Parts: sequence; C-alpha cells; structure tokens
Amino acid sequence: MNAKDKLIFALDVDSIKEAEDWVLRLKDCVGIFKVGKELFTECGPKVVEKILSCGSKVFLDLKFHDIPSTVAKAGIQAAKLGVSIFNVHALGGREMMERVAEDVWNTCEKERIEHPLIIAVTILTSLNNEQLKELGIIKPVAEEVRILARLAENSGLDGVVCSPKEISIIKNECGRNFKVITPGIRAKNSPPDDQKRTATAFEAVLLGSDFIVVGRLIRNAPDPALAAKEILEEMKSE
Repeated sequence: MNAKDKLIFALDVDSIKEAEDWVLRLKDCVGIFKVGKELFTECGPKVVEKILSCGSKVFLDLKFHDIPSTVAKAGIQAAKLGVSIFNVHALGGREMMERVAEDVWNTCEKERIEHPLIIAVTILTSLNNEQLKELGIIKPVAEEVRILARLAENSGLDGVVCSPKEISIIKNECGRNFKVITPGIRAKNSPPDDQKRTATAFEAVLLGSDFIVVGRLIRNAPDPALAAKEILEEMKSE
C-alpha cells in the first residue's frame, strides 16, 4: 500500500453534507474515511453510500459488542453496505469474534461481494493502567492488548485497533500480516487531550502500523488538505 491507502480520516461531523464536503476536500490525499457512532447514528447507512459514491472507502467504526448472533448479523449488513473495514470489541469474546468472521466470510462468498477487513478493538486509547484497574482488569494495558490481539487472531479476525504504544507488541505476537489500525496520532508537541497513548504518524508507521487514524490534526489545520499531504510525506519518510 502507498501512504494514501494507509491514511484514515475521522469524519467527526453530524451531517451527510459536512461528511461529503470533507470527503471531496480530502479524497485526493486520504484513502479511507472513518464513520463513527455520532455520524452513523444521525445519518445511518446513507452516509456510507454517499462516501462510496464519491469513490472513497469507508471504515465503519461502530465497535460492535453484543451476543454472537447479533454481532454477526450486524457484520453481514456492514459488508453488504460495501465498507472496507468494520470493527468489533475483542472483549466480546472468542465465540462472538469467530461467529462474525465466519458468517461475514460465508455471506461475501455466497453473494460475491468484497470481503471487508474485520478488526477488533483491544483497549481504548483513552484508558490507562489506573483506569483499567477500576474496571477490574489488573494486567497492564500492554499485556491486556497482547492477550486480546492474540485472541482476535485465533478467532479469525484480520487485525486490531490499538494505540501506537502496542504496535510492536502485536506485530511480534501475531505476525506482520496481522493488520494494526492506530488512532492517537498527534503532531510533535501537541497539547494533551482525551487520548492517553499517542505518537506521531512517522513513529506509528515506523513501528509497523498498517493504517493510521487522524482527525483533529487535519480537521483543525488552517489548510486541511495541506495538513493531510504533510502527514503523507511524514509517513513516506519511514
């Protein structure tokens, strides 16, 4: 993949019009657009259809987490929508992940549609060791991420979402072909926000990230397209 194919822009907006404006502005330098809970809850599948009609790809970031049959059915609908990537929560367990992987694969083969990457969310980048302890998870973040990544791989999923701090751990544990999507991308000297485990685009790609997710770093720039192109150059310098 070239750098553009690895760059995912987070469409943190709440209307189809805003989403379309961002896609048209950035599609020459962004390969994939992330549709999250806010945008999808407001606009539904129509926003995915709009992005696809612009010739761009979609990462459906809804973090499915439910009983196995429910998540499998949701995954099938995501595949039928034509998204390139969607995700589930690894904490949903092995049975849930195996079911969605198998049912989506079978549906795509039967209906001859492109198989999306199915990615597991490990530990959110907003959580640190102390916050995990509050949830009753005693292991450090890095160890818990490693365990969940291995479980996802053994369940037939294509990769995981993790912070830049765990990329090397996952690649060593699951191999180079196991995909890693990395949020928490920041410029050097960025002020702190709600994401605790961050890195620059250069650092993430150097560590082996297959895709990086960028939102505010592009969206809040005076010239968003230029900011995206600068990130591409930073990624290419790896």
